[in-house]
Amino acid sequence: MFSLIDKVALVTGAGSGIGAAIAEAFATAGAQVFVADRDEAGAQATSARIGAAGGKAQALKLDITSDADIAAARAAIGKPLDILVNNAGVGAVGTILTTSTADLHRLLEVNVTGTFLVTKAFLPPMLERKRGSVISLASIGGLVGIRDRFAYTTSKFAIVGMTKALALDHSASGVRFNAICPCRVETPFVAKRLAEYPDPVAARRDMESTQLAGRMARPDEIAAAALYLASDEAAMVTGSSFVIDSGWSAGR
Repeated sequence: MFSLIDKVALVTGAGSGIGAAIAEAFATAGAQVFVADRDEAGAQATSARIGAAGGKAQALKLDITSDADIAAARAAIGKPLDILVNNAGVGAVGTILTTSTADLHRLLEVNVTGTFLVTKAFLPPMLERKRGSVISLASIGGLVGIRDRFAYTTSKFAIVGMTKALALDHSASGVRFNAICPCRVETPFVAKRLAEYPDPVAARRDMESTQLAGRMARPDEIAAAALYLASDEAAMVTGSSFVIDSGWSAGR
């Protein structure tokens, strides 16, 4: 089960964290993985780990807000994708009162517009072939509000809505669209958010308390869900918000 042999996958934001774990899981399952990140060194490091483990991977420098970078990535890949994972994103701490217009624009540009641009660029060949899986990383913050994450929550609700709209418009063609909504995950991304607090230790305790397991999730635990959604075993799953939140959304 969950074989990706002969599948071609692109994972954005794969230089570290969840994206790197997804790229490695896909390669282990047999996919040829294009490891994309605006941090070229990070993408190369992930690609090298995959290669050392016997997998097939190629690193790509990709800023998902850049039309030129996206066009260059399409040319470098040179073939239709079977799987697209929109993982690249940014975050910020703040309420509406402490969020600047520039902060909001930055998160919407990367998290929403970037996902839109990459999906629009790589979707047409999938539709022509009548198969494929598009997986976008949202957040539990795309389903419930998160304190002090005004701009981030706004952008992730948009990803969940985008996923549902894509499914309604295009899944009759055979292409599936799903979002993954994780709780807090132990990644460099979360480490940066913690560093924005006056007391990072207290902030970590607060973040961990929202998960009933009493800890943050591991990147590989999110990658397992992406592997399922990418595989043929998930043929009946589209338009979904796949929740991995250790009970967060069950209430407190």
